[in-house]
Amino acid sequence: MPSFRSRIIQSMLRDARNALLSFEPLEVRRRQFDAAARRAIRVPRGVSVRTVSAGGVPSDWVEPDAAAPGRAVLYLHGGAYIIGSPTTHRGLTGRIACAGQTRILSVDYRLAPEHPFPAALDDALAAWRWLLGQGYAPEHIAIGGDSAGGGLTLAAALSLRDRQESLPAALFLISPWTDLTFSGDSIRTRASRDPLLHSNGDGWLINAYAGSQPLTHPYISPLFADPRGLPPTLIQVGSEEILYDDSSRLEAKMNAAGVANRFEVWDGMWHVFQGFAPYVPEAQQAINRIGAFLDSHL
Repeated sequence: MPSFRSRIIQSMLRDARNALLSFEPLEVRRRQFDAAARRAIRVPRGVSVRTVSAGGVPSDWVEPDAAAPGRAVLYLHGGAYIIGSPTTHRGLTGRIACAGQTRILSVDYRLAPEHPFPAALDDALAAWRWLLGQGYAPEHIAIGGDSAGGGLTLAAALSLRDRQESLPAALFLISPWTDLTFSGDSIRTRASRDPLLHSNGDGWLINAYAGSQPLTHPYISPLFADPRGLPPTLIQVGSEEILYDDSSRLEAKMNAAGVANRFEVWDGMWHVFQGFAPYVPEAQQAINRIGAFLDSHL
């Protein structure tokens, strides 16, 4: 059963959902999201953050005091490809860094609609190659992300595989958005259960991200890609989110393709609940599972 704290947070999210999904201009929503993240989720103690240029891409180096030498994570934040930044995710990346005892390079990839596909993917790949140039071996690097960043994580790994470049040791996906066509049954069957997301509103922005490419392009909606050859993957998803099928169908495709994966469904949880780690015990438990996964593969 979900914890008492998680039920309170979920109730608050339901009450605030209309405000969270406002129809303010995009720049206003970006500022609101950034301000809310700064107020709500603090960088944990023992973690330092410095900005770097990773292959020309602005990024955060998130470094815990106990980071093991030689290992790193490339992190791609969520935000539907239109909002979010390393700043909005510092609390989450800081906690993952502590749990995995690893440095995290959190990438400030370019956002749509100003920069449609493949800008975000190009930035992720540039940051990956920068990490290799800094002396990190691919077998000691993982790539991970939440929501759209989870989809972008898959797109980056697929692109590296297709280009026959070095692959990371592992991937981790937090409530990944893998199907921009919204074809999963959970979009409808969990609509009344999801306290945070709905499928209406920003369709024009989704199409703006895709640019001239179809939404079924495998680097835009990685659910439609062949996952063969991808590294071991951890998938975490909440039972209540409309994007549940983006994860469950991905797991099925990975199983059919022989890709090692661990699929974790967190009962009673919502989209990217891990971001509420200071307040929700399940969130820190999930982060600890990510840390153990990273430790076992890096």
